[in-house]
Amino acid sequence: MLQCGDEVLGVMGEYLFPYVWGVSHIQLSSMLDSEVSSLLCVPVVSRATGQVVALACAFNKQGGQRHTEADEHKIQHCFCYTSTVLTSTLAFQKEQKLKVECQALLQVAKNLFTHLDDVSVLLQEIIVEARNLSDAEICSVFLLDQVSHELVAKVFDGGVVSDDEEFRIPADQGIAGHVAMTGQILNIKDAYSHPLFYRGVDDSTGFRTRNILCFPIKDENNEVIGVAELVNKTNGPWFNRFDEDLATAFSIYCGISIAHSLLYKKVHEAQFRSHLANEMMMYHMKVSEQEVAQLLETGLEPVDEIHPLFAEFTYTPRSLPDDNTPMGILSMFEDMGFINTYKIDLHTLARFCLMVKKGYRDPPYHNWTHAFSVSHFCYLLYKNLGLANYLENIEIFALFVSCMCHDLDHRGTNNSFQVASQSVLAALYSSEGSVMERHHFAQAIAILNTHGCNIFDKFSRKDYQRMLDLIRDIILATDLAHHLRIFPDLQRMADAGYNPRNQTHRSLLLCLLMTSCDLSDQTKGWKTTRKIAELIYKEFFSQGDLEKAMGNRPSEMMDREKAYIPELQISFMEHIAMPIYKLLSELLPGASELYERVATNRVQWTKVSHKFTVRGLPSNNSLDFLDEEYELLQSQG
Repeated sequence: MLQCGDEVLGVMGEYLFPYVWGVSHIQLSSMLDSEVSSLLCVPVVSRATGQVVALACAFNKQGGQRHTEADEHKIQHCFCYTSTVLTSTLAFQKEQKLKVECQALLQVAKNLFTHLDDVSVLLQEIIVEARNLSDAEICSVFLLDQVSHELVAKVFDGGVVSDDEEFRIPADQGIAGHVAMTGQILNIKDAYSHPLFYRGVDDSTGFRTRNILCFPIKDENNEVIGVAELVNKTNGPWFNRFDEDLATAFSIYCGISIAHSLLYKKVHEAQFRSHLANEMMMYHMKVSEQEVAQLLETGLEPVDEIHPLFAEFTYTPRSLPDDNTPMGILSMFEDMGFINTYKIDLHTLARFCLMVKKGYRDPPYHNWTHAFSVSHFCYLLYKNLGLANYLENIEIFALFVSCMCHDLDHRGTNNSFQVASQSVLAALYSSEGSVMERHHFAQAIAILNTHGCNIFDKFSRKDYQRMLDLIRDIILATDLAHHLRIFPDLQRMADAGYNPRNQTHRSLLLCLLMTSCDLSDQTKGWKTTRKIAELIYKEFFSQGDLEKAMGNRPSEMMDREKAYIPELQISFMEHIAMPIYKLLSELLPGASELYERVATNRVQWTKVSHKFTVRGLPSNNSLDFLDEEYELLQSQG
């Protein structure tokens, strides 16, 4: 305010128009603490832009006279030379105000994002910050319930109410409902004169609502997720344009924080459900003390008592009765020296083995029998090829445990099917690749973390971490896509000569050994190879049927109406199996017989294919090939 003689001159900023045109004579006199008898308003024009930047108001001309045109010219002349300074000052003040508000908003963001773990506390913080920023008397926040199509408020100035006391209103009614539906800010200067305002609450409580600023809260997709309502501006007659801009900026922080808080809550709930599901799975897989005692009742059985040829490559582990396989695993642990070397408690080991056995489902091929066969082949490599000369003992131990666990909870479908069907496993692991293999490893860790099953509990922290890293890498190596990626490196290693002191060489060898164990059925006799093909293609065709039901076209090997098993087997052996065992024989002398047996089986498939070509193909169910092939061989016997 500037005083010139008895006149009071004021530059009144944003509230000038309401005060001059919207305030009564009595209110204006009260504000100026003086009776207003005359008033002169003169626009202040910027010399630079020609725009009106302010109004100069003169009240009560001296002597009770009326203001004249000369007074108007004097005021204009006075501000003619000061308007530039005035506009600069106003701009500076605005910049300072924006700076303060930006700092306040940054502090708000910090405050809000520290409460993402509890949406109720977050909403309470939003109320406090919104009220402080806007100088409002009261603030309310409503969240939009998309299911019931209602606005829900359970947090008010003063605290949080229980779920059964939360306040709900239809999302299309009232001021808050209007903002929720339109997504537009609503600034009401006189609440009682607005058609959407319901004054019944004021009448019953005695509270007087003067003005309201209601603004939407939107998520990152610009969808309304809530509404905030500010009531009664405390340092002015109503909420102004600056409050609207501030509310718009503030709502962005609110939207992001609320959306992330709700997402955080959903993630936590999903984790709890996952833990619950895991607990249920472990409960049903639980091994009783009676089962452990029964397994250990007669002590560990020497391997040569299981079968005289148990440690020979010619032995077929699938011939061992299923009930005897847990003891077979324990016997191999003992014969390889792991129990004594790593001081493994027998009850813990027995419980671990029984848990792993129960962790397998019963698809035709990827079941416990397969896991036992793969583990047995690892034992054969140790006994017959002197793995201790190539690997560290802990690496051999990790390889054997990995063989046991490498297909845990296999569902009879491959990685491509998991991704195509958008399964839960694909959602968890597809971004990393090797979906099923990562799940197998996760299941192995779940068993190790089950009470009484940690066979590595005597390990140092360093060795324990290394063991888990080894098991992870070895199980991931069972993905044939991984094998094909590293095959050139394996070949270069074989050409250069294996160096047991080279960590990379040992890692590559572990991957090759795991793959050779995984495909070890191909190293057995023809009868076993033929039976394995039947099991594998039963599993493949079941997946193909599921893919057809989904409206997808399965690959040839998965399609029971198109697959020609002999040719598929020949291709598999020529491009996958034979190169693996040839490479193994180059790295480990003594493994040549394995390659020769695979090559022999490949020749046998060629003969079968030729005879089918001569006789004509069987029906449109490809599994009939194997039945007819068996009859064909029997008739030639």
